[in-house]
Amino acid sequence: MSCLLLGVIRRHGGVRASVGVRSLASIPSLPPAVADFVRRAADECKPARVHVVTGTPQETANILAGLEIEGMVKKLPKYENCWLARTDPKDVARVESKTVIVTKSQRDTVPIPAGGAKSQLGSWMSESDWQAARQERFPGCMAGRTMYVIPFSMGPVGSPLTKYGVQVTDSAYVVASMGTMTRMGTPVLNKLSEGAEFVRCQHSVGRPLPLKAPLVNSWPCNPEKVLISHLPDTRQIMSFGSGYGGNSLLGKKCFALRIASRIAKDEGWLAEHMLILGITNPQGVKRYVAAAFPSACGKTNLAMMKPALPGWKVECVGDDIAWMKFDSQGKLRAINPENGFFGVAPGTSNKTNPYAMATIAKNTVFTNVGETSDGGVWWEGLDPPPAGVTLTDWHGKTWQKGSSTQCAHPNSRFCAPAAQCPIIDPQWESAEGVPIDAIIFGGRRPEGVPLVYESFNWQHGVFIGASMRSEATAAAEHQGKVIMHDPFAMRPFFGYNFGDYLAHWLSMQTRKAPTHLPKIFHVNWFRKNPANGGFLWPGFDENARALEWIFKRCGREREEEAAKRSIIGWLPEDGAIDTK
Repeated sequence: MSCLLLGVIRRHGGVRASVGVRSLASIPSLPPAVADFVRRAADECKPARVHVVTGTPQETANILAGLEIEGMVKKLPKYENCWLARTDPKDVARVESKTVIVTKSQRDTVPIPAGGAKSQLGSWMSESDWQAARQERFPGCMAGRTMYVIPFSMGPVGSPLTKYGVQVTDSAYVVASMGTMTRMGTPVLNKLSEGAEFVRCQHSVGRPLPLKAPLVNSWPCNPEKVLISHLPDTRQIMSFGSGYGGNSLLGKKCFALRIASRIAKDEGWLAEHMLILGITNPQGVKRYVAAAFPSACGKTNLAMMKPALPGWKVECVGDDIAWMKFDSQGKLRAINPENGFFGVAPGTSNKTNPYAMATIAKNTVFTNVGETSDGGVWWEGLDPPPAGVTLTDWHGKTWQKGSSTQCAHPNSRFCAPAAQCPIIDPQWESAEGVPIDAIIFGGRRPEGVPLVYESFNWQHGVFIGASMRSEATAAAEHQGKVIMHDPFAMRPFFGYNFGDYLAHWLSMQTRKAPTHLPKIFHVNWFRKNPANGGFLWPGFDENARALEWIFKRCGREREEEAAKRSIIGWLPEDGAIDTK
């Protein structure tokens, strides 16, 4: 491409469209390093035009209006500024089998099992194989489309814990969603103009124009060619063929976990698949907790819990990802690098998570949920719609109770601004982060694992995290109820060799005085009664009873306080869990 195409904006049918040609030099606000990245991406992908995203509300409104005209989203008149998207049925979840880490040495990325078995702790691709795969996919992949340039911040702009990224994409759906999930636009460009480093993120749906085959649900994707690749040595992400959020919103799992975990190793901090919440007891004492559960195992419900115990209060800092670093006083502090919630819809209701329901009542994009005839949304777990209101499933077909299929896809999602959460923590955007008193690991274990227990020490806690197992969920392409190893709830998200990751966690106890290390616990809300298959623990707001014990253990004066020693760790002593 002899010159870089950049958006010249004009009105067209009420929607702002990017047309025309300008040279890169005519946009002085684009920092040189960003301009170079954009130029190289445009030369490779050959878009018809390039639009630099500013992140203004008007721009977002224009993007959504354009998506509506294209048939990719539908406005939901029952709510304020809410939208429904239906994807191609082949593009509904993270694709772990097509997600790779590219390094010179295989051992840098994954342990190498004996006998040539495939590692379950990541997928490595050689540099030569990746270059070949890239050449099969990216050249000309954006022909006829707009390349959007998204400058974004993972964490509050200016925080010492924050990292920056620039994503180029040919998906306007991604632009709208990144505007919710990250701090995006001109303020980030200003920071990059000061010389801040950034992760280079390149994404394409892989359907250049003109189309050679019709789209399903007006949703562009290329399932046969999906590849989500990470190059940690060069801080680069390249994703092709999928529009689903976990594969296309590159600030999420790709950057915030896979690339960030490698950055964290190099810089001496932790990037983890964890919620962050603040919990306050009736006496007004507050502690912060980080908790690691696999996807679709209740992180959002716990982060937004309305405690069943009188006088207790939970406030949400984040529901999915935590970046944690020791401060100068030796206290582990955490930020939520995201700006929104990308939560699983089915099972979310006013009974299980009333604060989540309040959060998603406006300014939300719903994907692959059911639709009601009165302009709303529906999914399994919600009350039946009122009489006379009919349902359309995530395929766009009429649906009735008793149908052989589900109305909403099991991994259907909502994408909503975190600031709308009624219990968002006052310190959720604190530049220095919140102080972490406890780290909790947990997963879906139908048998054999108790409700809650505490590690003996940091090393034992690392062992507990490393030995986590959980029932597979709909958040990835795995099927069935197989119990999978999921160490630290990071199995799909490790950015480097798990052995080095373990060593990095163990090294934390040598970085600061042991008295400043958070205490480590394990919980299991999902144990079942073998007689009838029902859950033994009610879960949801009742989980506050386990958090109360954890809270007390964090402030204990004696090791045996409210606990009894067992071979697996400290268990609550009889009566220590308030079940009244």
